[in-house]
Amino acid sequence: MELSPAEHDSEAQEPRHPVSSLFAQSMRFDLDPFQVEACRALEDGSSVLVAAPTGAGKTIVGEFAIHLAMRTSTDKAFYTTPMKALSNQKFRELQEVYGPDNVGLLTGDTNINAHARVVVMTTEVLRNMIYAGSSALDDLRYVVMDEVHYLADRFRGAVWEEVIIHLPERVRLVSLSATVSNAEEFGDWLGTVRGDTAVIVSETRPVPLEQHVLARGDLLPLFDEGGARDNAVNRELLQMGRGLPSGGGGGSRRSRQRYQRPPRAGGRLDRAMAVELLQRQNLLPAIFFIFSRVGCDQAVQQVRRSGIRLTDRDERQKIRAIVEQRTAALQDEDLSVLGYYEWIDNLERGIASHHAGLLPAFKEVVEELFRRKLVKAVFATETLALGINMPARTVVLEKLEKFNGEARVPITPGEYTQLTGRAGRRGIDVEGHSVVHWTDGLDPHAVASLASRRTYPLNSSFRPTYNMAVNLIDQFGRQQAREILESSFAQFQADRAVVGMAREVKQTEESLAGYLRSMACDKGDFVEYAGLRRELSDLEKKDRKDISASKARQEERRNKMASLKKRMKRHSCHECADREQHARWGERYFKLKRSSDTMRRQIESRTGTVARQFDRIVDVLVALDYVRIDGDTAQLTDNGRTMKRIYGDRDLLVAEAIRRDLWRNLDAASLAAIACALVYEPRRDEQNGDFPMPRGDFREALDHTERLWAELDDLEQDHRLPGTSPVAAGLAHAMHLWARGQTLDRVLGSADMAAGDFVRWAKQTIDLLDQISLVAEGELARTARRALDAVRRGIVAYTGL
Repeated sequence: MELSPAEHDSEAQEPRHPVSSLFAQSMRFDLDPFQVEACRALEDGSSVLVAAPTGAGKTIVGEFAIHLAMRTSTDKAFYTTPMKALSNQKFRELQEVYGPDNVGLLTGDTNINAHARVVVMTTEVLRNMIYAGSSALDDLRYVVMDEVHYLADRFRGAVWEEVIIHLPERVRLVSLSATVSNAEEFGDWLGTVRGDTAVIVSETRPVPLEQHVLARGDLLPLFDEGGARDNAVNRELLQMGRGLPSGGGGGSRRSRQRYQRPPRAGGRLDRAMAVELLQRQNLLPAIFFIFSRVGCDQAVQQVRRSGIRLTDRDERQKIRAIVEQRTAALQDEDLSVLGYYEWIDNLERGIASHHAGLLPAFKEVVEELFRRKLVKAVFATETLALGINMPARTVVLEKLEKFNGEARVPITPGEYTQLTGRAGRRGIDVEGHSVVHWTDGLDPHAVASLASRRTYPLNSSFRPTYNMAVNLIDQFGRQQAREILESSFAQFQADRAVVGMAREVKQTEESLAGYLRSMACDKGDFVEYAGLRRELSDLEKKDRKDISASKARQEERRNKMASLKKRMKRHSCHECADREQHARWGERYFKLKRSSDTMRRQIESRTGTVARQFDRIVDVLVALDYVRIDGDTAQLTDNGRTMKRIYGDRDLLVAEAIRRDLWRNLDAASLAAIACALVYEPRRDEQNGDFPMPRGDFREALDHTERLWAELDDLEQDHRLPGTSPVAAGLAHAMHLWARGQTLDRVLGSADMAAGDFVRWAKQTIDLLDQISLVAEGELARTARRALDAVRRGIVAYTGL
């Protein structure tokens, strides 16, 4: 949506305002001070880091960056998110503002209008574009990194740092983060690698949050009237925590009348009663966070069996119309397998679950119905809290601990803030409500501590990978690649001084290159000539100072000086008319190079943990002939150039399997099964199971692949690298069936897996098959394309867009 010349003139004639008047007028609310400050910084040409609570309106700043890009005739803006669901949602929102022609979407498995002025994408897509040197980066002016605190994610966080480090210098970065306790440290790092960066931190929620505990059939305030600021925990809760009878006078302002149905053991209401209580007190819509998929589905069944209906006839008609329209592409024979008919009945009652096991299309419908206030109670896992736009009036936490894959652990203050941040809809609610279920052994002080601490630290999870190494070497060379890695946030946190020195070395290299151009001589190599002059000058200074040297030493030095003078006179540059002018640049060059070399030695003497990891990775790549070392330089082999286009934790394994032609005899379904085994991550209870396997050539190929993994694991251990987990074939049989065209019912039965999980692994399988089809040659490339097409069908191909 470009402005007309008249509109440009009207803005130019207005008094200077920190935010474009046209943009400010388009907002439903007046901009908050932190939004105005961030937008002003963008208008002044700075990058920005905005750290603010969930629901505070951080994305307004990202949208303003897009507005700035669209005011010109050529500038482009990218909006990155950590999840495809968020990308899909933002794509729709921006289409409504700028129109379908101006907005594109790239999420790996979706490619819509990729060359638009505004493109929404997952962060991995942007990283891949940078390494590929994509022409789509031309005219790129702004990049919005939503949920940038994801760089702490131990599996995917490195991608955020790669993007931040490698984006062209002209690009302004808009980093949007949850409230983190070390925002200034993160902002300092952004300033070192991106230049001028304004750090804007807000801890103010636009909608105040009331904190409650659901106990004995009532909502009790967590804090006494003094509130969270005074950290005065409700005395009635403290008495309950000590096992004493409560006085009964500490009820919520909303809940003087206690609920009469008997609570369950431990003073805990069942879910249906909790929903009724919130409905009676006008606290719906609500999100109930339950840290278990099974628990979410059970909660829906419990409320359903109670006979509760939260909708009227008109709402039910709207729900059915939306559901039927959004799921029209699903095949009739799959509907019963997916539990469609019970699911839509639950939706018409105003209740739903939301978790990763649901079909993506079903989750999108739940999100839309909740935003439209048609579904009133959603039982969800914590993944819903990660940025999806689903604000509620109330958020309920059943427990304050969750299973992290290994043990049950307490949720952190940051997680508590993310979850309860969904409560309170700006422009609708005067206040939001957070409710914690009372359980035996609950410590009110612990709850109060969670509720009072609004921040958590952001720690880097950056680590070099094989793909990263070959891309950096190819683009910058080995030495500069090491310096780039020294600029990572991981190294910044390990040793803040290294980042500053690495940036200074990088700037010095640019100056040295300029000096080299200025001292260039058409008579010959002036660097060599200047080196002779420098060496002679150093010897002359020593000779003048070192008067106490022996006669033999003085004689040796003078003979060397005489030899250097002869060599200089014979040098082709000695007769250059501009020799002295070139020499002045030469003096500057050698002086600056000496300073640069000193800083390099200082960097080497520091911790250098990231760069040392990089060196070990390069050593493995050299051993396998992906990289060749010649003196101080490193170059990619043909194998290394193949590795450049293979992404993921299995990059080396996939590249070696292709190179050794381990999959040459596979048909499309078997190759899909192998690809699935490489991306699939089993649950703990699956890791040593006995699973059915596809027959024929698959088993031999899997055996070769597993032996290759063991060989590479030994090589990595020898080079003190962590290695990867073993190949996991637990889903291979189901993927083989699916690629052969078997029914959804049979495939899910074989997988013993929810539809949403199967779709997620299928899409990761597709992503790997796509990479294989692009880097492999001959029949393997063609088989990979056929396998990709065989997997991308039915519910896997369906998207809610």
